[in-house]
Amino acid sequence: MDIEKIGLIGCGAMGSALAKGIVKKVGVDPAQVYLYDLNRERVEELSLELNANGAESLEEVISQCRQIFIAVKPQDIESLLYSIKDYVQQGQIFASIAAGITINFIESCLPSFSKVIRLMPNTPCLLGEGTIAISAGDNVTAEERDDIEELLKSMGITIRIPEYLMDAATGLSGTGPAYVFLFIETMIDAGVAVGFRRDVASEMVIQNVIGSARMLQENSKKHPAELRNSVTSPAGTTTAAMHVLEESGFRSCLLKSVIAATNQAEKLRRG
Repeated sequence: MDIEKIGLIGCGAMGSALAKGIVKKVGVDPAQVYLYDLNRERVEELSLELNANGAESLEEVISQCRQIFIAVKPQDIESLLYSIKDYVQQGQIFASIAAGITINFIESCLPSFSKVIRLMPNTPCLLGEGTIAISAGDNVTAEERDDIEELLKSMGITIRIPEYLMDAATGLSGTGPAYVFLFIETMIDAGVAVGFRRDVASEMVIQNVIGSARMLQENSKKHPAELRNSVTSPAGTTTAAMHVLEESGFRSCLLKSVIAATNQAEKLRRG
């Protein structure tokens, strides 16, 4: 990837994680990175930590950078786009993580030649273990998309999807960590109910989830049911537990939850 100047607008949790990853993990020269946020204290702290450039204005970011990440709240993006419109140059790439804001909308607020990429990250990106759904506008070349993905690798994996699946990505992946956290929370409570101290139950459950996920990762060609069946012996404890989960509608409830989150994402986008 050619090293070019990179701008980041919005230095909140996700924006800061991206900036740190680009400099510390991807290895981009911090002198090539420009940071901007309305909160000047955030910019000063992050630019000092990374030895990056703390931009004084949006104009400075747009005039200096070719690849620009937009990490602001969805309700703030329209005014932001109109405020930078006059500074946008040919060949610049704008990658937005604003939930529910479509490529078409962003393009409508910028000059017609603008190159736009839409991203849907989830919170594990803050640890470099996230999932980022990515869709590119028609003006973006394959090489330009690859360059953005290279910068994002510090936050986890990128998965290319058509933009019409972005609401579904929100319901499955963006909301996904909450499903897992609730499962872990409930398992810990169950451990306490059967006699474990909470700290011990917590350690056991968290490692159980990490280990199980790693097994799936290492056996990617196997269906999860195969691994589940390998620990489900006839008339055994796992069989008894699976019977209760099936009887209680565990699968159905989780499936409905993902669909509900997807539908809500669609409503928010349209609203």
